[in-house]
Amino acid sequence: MAEIRWDIKRSADVYRQILDARLKFWISAGKIKSGEVIVWRGGFSGWRKPEELEELIPYFRRYERSQLRKTKRRKPVRRAILEKTQIKNILIIDDEKDLCQLLGDTLSSHGYNVEFAHTKKEAFSSLKSQTPDMVFCDLKLPDGDGMRILSKIRKIMPGTIVNIITAYGSEEARDEARRLGAHGFIDKPFSEEDILDNIREFRKVGVS
Repeated sequence: MAEIRWDIKRSADVYRQILDARLKFWISAGKIKSGEVIVWRGGFSGWRKPEELEELIPYFRRYERSQLRKTKRRKPVRRAILEKTQIKNILIIDDEKDLCQLLGDTLSSHGYNVEFAHTKKEAFSSLKSQTPDMVFCDLKLPDGDGMRILSKIRKIMPGTIVNIITAYGSEEARDEARRLGAHGFIDKPFSEEDILDNIREFRKVGVS
């Protein structure tokens, strides 16, 4: 069965052929907020506000919950000074291809070189041919656990900054990631600005 495609209109601009999964990710990540756009697809009588559609309301609520969690999140511990401050090459390890494409488009537009891996096997293959400055790694992959990738990277590429991204965050997972050498732990859904802020933070610290 073909995936649902939506037309999205923001002001005078219409973005056509947006996949259902991408629209829902944009809403969950705050790229589309209430009152900003109207949408249309087959079966509708006309353009509608996405925040009024029953199938999309949960994704607006997910974004609202994520923003509430951020306001309640405890103040982060000051990071140790890192020796690596030059971030140019970034590897994204995540099986959600729409998410990877969105992040890739954003990071590329800011001048970063971006590579993708959608499985643990692809990640290890990519790491054999390159040494990224920063890695964003999902915890849940089709063929393995992101913690094992984190551990491997920290052993063979100690200068590479590794951030965990996941929709299954827990205090136990955070503690384990820190123990294995993760420098950041980012909860899904996140916004593009969350990722850029993370990169900027590491670019600001370092030693001369």
